[in-house]
Amino acid sequence: MVIMFIFFKHIQLMKKSLSLILFLIFCTQIHAHKPVFNENSSYPPDAPYEIEDPEISKAIYSTLSGDAHFYRIESDKDFNFYAGILAAKIGECALEEKFSFEVLDSEFHLIYLADGENFEWTPWYEEYGKQWYWNGPEIGENFRSNEVFKAGTYYIKVFNNSNMGQYIIAVGDIEKFSLTDIVGLVFSMGKIEDKFWDPSLCVSG
Repeated sequence: MVIMFIFFKHIQLMKKSLSLILFLIFCTQIHAHKPVFNENSSYPPDAPYEIEDPEISKAIYSTLSGDAHFYRIESDKDFNFYAGILAAKIGECALEEKFSFEVLDSEFHLIYLADGENFEWTPWYEEYGKQWYWNGPEIGENFRSNEVFKAGTYYIKVFNNSNMGQYIIAVGDIEKFSLTDIVGLVFSMGKIEDKFWDPSLCVSG
């Protein structure tokens, strides 16, 4: 029975991955962020996660483990800025942790605060990945940029009251996927789903 369960689970995952891959190949007008699984739990201000090509859409799946996470964007030209925060929605489980993020300048001075603690998070279904999310605050509108940042260095700080929990930070709004990206989705989405949509995480369900 265990073997059959694992087999059917992998079949379902392959169907989801195929749907997502076909979407990325044939559709470019719907919001799609390249999933990036970040397994490192520590990104302090002096060793931040480097976000390359800030206009290219990506969704970084990561976990706070006691400290805030810092992301750095360096651009030698003006660019359209977008960032939004989400969390995995597991069945009918309530949102266990809310997350906020700040956008900082090169000297770590505050530019924007996306206050997740005082934001009404709403369920959102991502059709092609076939997963539910909690949709939090964003700097932009409807997953799109509405502001141009000047060339320079910027930081994104992700945190909450306890600096604990799993979150997804979405950046950029231009859908661009290489063949390598598309093939890699088959493997990365399995790891992401196992980690972020694990039913055992639903302590209030």
